[in-house]
Amino acid sequence: MNTYEYKVQGVDYKVEIEEVEGNIAKVSVNGIPFEVEMKEPVKATPKVQAVHVTPPVSQGAKFVKPAAPAAAPAAAPKQEGAGRKVIAPLPGTITEVKVKVGDTVKSGDTVVILEAMKMQNNIEAECSGTITSVLVGQGETVMEGATLVTIG
Repeated sequence: MNTYEYKVQGVDYKVEIEEVEGNIAKVSVNGIPFEVEMKEPVKATPKVQAVHVTPPVSQGAKFVKPAAPAAAPAAAPKQEGAGRKVIAPLPGTITEVKVKVGDTVKSGDTVVILEAMKMQNNIEAECSGTITSVLVGQGETVMEGATLVTIG
């Protein structure tokens, strides 16, 4: 027996299908029995049959569980260089790093592009100098206050 719950024009109905033979279904709607004649007979769904499978017999061989793959070594944390820090003004994702260690920048040059709240934000150097470290990469997520690069 299958039970279904329906709501028609704001009224709840509990429908129990008790039996289906050909195109006649015996159902109960909110406890009231009905015989429903359908336009076409319902196709019978094939029944699942249980199948017994015999496991293979070992002839002296041992079954060994494969070893788990070794974990990849964690990347070494990037070292912060000496100098003035350029920090993330808000949390977001780095979409582009415009500088590399050793580049010379002037105050106001864009060093990183940070996507936050579906907006691209140019993060600029606050002073002139040479990039001493780049602590982020494209695609990385950063929190507000995280150091992005340092300028020496």
